[in-house]
Amino acid sequence: MAKQQVVTPSILPGFMELLPADQMVFNQMLETIKKTYETYGFIPLDTPMIEKSEVLLAKSGGETAKQVYRFNKGDNDLSLRFDLTVPLARYVSQHFGDLTFPFKRYHIGKVFRGEKPQKGRFREFYQCDIDIIGFETLSVINDAEILSVIYSTFKALGFSDFTIRLNNRKILNGFFESLNISNKTEVLRIIDKLEKIGREAVMAELKDLGLSESDSVSILEFVGIKGSCGEIIENLRKLQVNNEMFTEGIDELEQVINYINAFKVPAENYTIDLTIARGLDYYTGTIYETILNQYPSIGSVCSGGRYDNLAQNYTTKKLPGVGISIGLSRLFYQLREAGVLGENKKATPSQILVIPMKETMSQALELATMIRNAGISAEIYFNEGKIGKKFAYADKLGIPYAVVVGEDEVNSGLYKLKNMYTGEQVELNIEQIIEQLKA
Repeated sequence: MAKQQVVTPSILPGFMELLPADQMVFNQMLETIKKTYETYGFIPLDTPMIEKSEVLLAKSGGETAKQVYRFNKGDNDLSLRFDLTVPLARYVSQHFGDLTFPFKRYHIGKVFRGEKPQKGRFREFYQCDIDIIGFETLSVINDAEILSVIYSTFKALGFSDFTIRLNNRKILNGFFESLNISNKTEVLRIIDKLEKIGREAVMAELKDLGLSESDSVSILEFVGIKGSCGEIIENLRKLQVNNEMFTEGIDELEQVINYINAFKVPAENYTIDLTIARGLDYYTGTIYETILNQYPSIGSVCSGGRYDNLAQNYTTKKLPGVGISIGLSRLFYQLREAGVLGENKKATPSQILVIPMKETMSQALELATMIRNAGISAEIYFNEGKIGKKFAYADKLGIPYAVVVGEDEVNSGLYKLKNMYTGEQVELNIEQIIEQLKA
């Protein structure tokens, strides 16, 4: 008889696969984000993971195009989506006549990038996006609401010590124009690295780009303006930069701050930071980055901003928008590595394990059904074995409660409910058990 060939089980680098207890925590985080988004009236949306390459890559080039998973199936040139924004642009253009604007959507789903895997960065990962898309115009009050959503989301996730940093690209671009700097995009990319590589390295890169020392110093002094939001706005106006875009950016930022105050976001959870540039070219107004203050090495855990025209590659209609994205896979990984998530005992959604004796199987099934009908997750242990083995099963999965259904319990209508965490047992009827589980 030929020896069976066994393939060593493994997955590709850059793909995250979790054990049950971690998956439970991940799902809880995802559900919390989803519920918070819906609290603000955002509409759920899902788009295909596979798009036509000609549609998905209408504008993308350079490094992004190199990272796309692209393949042919029959006569079709196909690609896996690399973010959730481009599919949104295609969706809004395609279904424009059926949507109500402003269109507020959230999308939580997997995206794919064929980049070199690094610690905490993945080739397949979940993004949790919200965007508000307007038709022709979109009030800056939406920019403030987005920040309020960020605040509410991270509070709901259990964080309190975090800072949402915001800026406005018009302020940056206007300031650069006043210095007659033409290659603004490259300057922004360099500024975006200030926190990572430091002032001296940024100065060197700006000089390598061809900027004079005086302009490089002016830029670093400009982005180094600190203080409260009101003080920063006041100091920006005192610069008396003669540039219309610069002034417009300050006015917008001041309006956004006023609306943020109306949303009752605590002042300690947001600030203006002129070093925030966001490398993507399409941001044109308010921009955001969110930092967990106790874990700065994690970097930004939520970022995004305002853009003038979401779908310019697919329609002639002007569709301004504002949105943010949480990279959930990376956030979860980094928090787990930092020990922030703690130890999760539960590796199942079950709240109770019902353990029937051989002669009471039907009654145990009935009991479990009543518990489930009350909206509580219940599992029944069907395998044979000693009672200790059955309790050990509940213990290993972190099931909080267990109840044994024997003849005495069926006859009396009273069941011993065991708390698997404390070992305490109480004798209750079915109604009392349900009440205890709901407590």
